[in-house]
Amino acid sequence: MNDDHTDDADHIGSHPTGAPWRNFYGRFKGKTLRDSQEEYLEQDLASLSPGKVTWEENPDRENLDLEGLFGKRDVWLEIGFGGGEHMVHQAVTYPDVGIIGCEPYINGVAMLLGKIRTAGVENVAVHPGDVRHMFDVLPEASVSRAFLLYPDPWPKRRHHRRRFVTPEHLAPLARVLKPNAIFRVATDIPDYVRQTIKEVPLQGFTLLNPDSATWQDKWDDWISTRYEQKAYREGRKPHYLTFQRNAS
Repeated sequence: MNDDHTDDADHIGSHPTGAPWRNFYGRFKGKTLRDSQEEYLEQDLASLSPGKVTWEENPDRENLDLEGLFGKRDVWLEIGFGGGEHMVHQAVTYPDVGIIGCEPYINGVAMLLGKIRTAGVENVAVHPGDVRHMFDVLPEASVSRAFLLYPDPWPKRRHHRRRFVTPEHLAPLARVLKPNAIFRVATDIPDYVRQTIKEVPLQGFTLLNPDSATWQDKWDDWISTRYEQKAYREGRKPHYLTFQRNAS
């Protein structure tokens, strides 16, 4: 991620399309993609679309047809899937679940598509963009589980408002989650843990593992990701927090 974008106070109002002005702080693309990755994007991405998500293609913000997409399956959502290791692992482990992944970083999208090809999973959909646009078009109380794994920590205090665990993101997440849905958060940044356990309950969630002694216990169906491995290499301890959406 980088800081090359304008501050949150800039650009009050909306785009000419009618979309709210949502500053995005991060990278859309990194190093040059390999030929195989370009092939994945060209050949596979469109067929994995969850439907019309962006304001340009869906200005009326009509809900996605999740039943048409996944049938009667429960729907899970991964917010920023990185290189896709976890998302594909979950899709393989739970073939009776439909999983939507959102990631604006196109290099990560290309890596995910390669893993989808290798694994041969068919119970996934991919939105190569900002999850806030996905929140607009997901039906209320339609998602059974959500994952936020090693999100950008934005370590500078003046940038903490850019973190996902703020009302701007958590309120619409709460809207699309079913009562009793599970929200998993993994981070290796102690201050991110602090902000998470403070802000998430304010949006109607209960922390299911409140004992800090358990925060380094991994979920039974966890697979190590490259971000977790980087944390260990750099001497940071990952934390795993589990929240449940309140029933009312």
